[in-house]
Amino acid sequence: MIKITQDEFKVFAEYVRQISGLCLDQRKAYLIETRLKNLMREQDCDSYMALYRKARADTGKSLENKIIEAIVTHETLFFRDAWPFDLLHEKLLPDIVAMREAESPLPIRIWSAGCATGQEIYSIAMMLRETLSDLRKYAITLLGTDISATAIAQAESGTYHRFETDRGLSSIRLRRFFVPMGNNWQIRDDLRAMTTFKTHHLMQPLRGSGVFDIVFCRNVAIYFDAEGQKRLFDNLATVMARGGRLITGSTESVVNVCSRFKPERHQRAFFYQLR
Repeated sequence: MIKITQDEFKVFAEYVRQISGLCLDQRKAYLIETRLKNLMREQDCDSYMALYRKARADTGKSLENKIIEAIVTHETLFFRDAWPFDLLHEKLLPDIVAMREAESPLPIRIWSAGCATGQEIYSIAMMLRETLSDLRKYAITLLGTDISATAIAQAESGTYHRFETDRGLSSIRLRRFFVPMGNNWQIRDDLRAMTTFKTHHLMQPLRGSGVFDIVFCRNVAIYFDAEGQKRLFDNLATVMARGGRLITGSTESVVNVCSRFKPERHQRAFFYQLR
């Protein structure tokens, strides 16, 4: 494996920040080395500066996209951390229903920003099925976006290996919401029909998708610097309905980053409401 020099790392880390928003410090040099080794071999590059120059010269951005695919973390699982879905079930969905009970059909609009391979937005779809008695009464919009086209392709297929379904799914939910496909499991068609996926860079405004009552953006901001985090939360706020709710990762905070949100608490769960 070719080692990256300190000077190369500075150049490459800035390039990654520009194309993806991800902020890498010197301690992440190993991440570039391990995740780009196959791409270095594929591109016949003997140094990271050679790969950088190739990527910069590629006007079609094919190599840039391959670098993003390799660098971005796709770690996720169904019903990750549990508490955001308890919050959705106990607080956020009932609030929306109570506020809009006179509307028919009643709109519920949720965005999973940085959805990776789709487990989060499908967990939300399952929670809606379990929480709402008759979905015909609702106009539901569920959107999942990610910077990785490969991740979005898997999310759209709704197909997962047994290892992936074993992470966070109970046997009851697996049997209720999935159908077997050889050695894999696929989300039932009615749940897949509830969701829409698109490739999207969170450093850019989301256009053409309307506004959202609830945004899940968890374990994303931790990869950005302060400037990137502010830009991220400003972009989210721009497409949220009045009083919309934002759910971040447990180690992420919007306080002192973006003044457009105020912190709220429900039992042990923290979330943010658009001012």
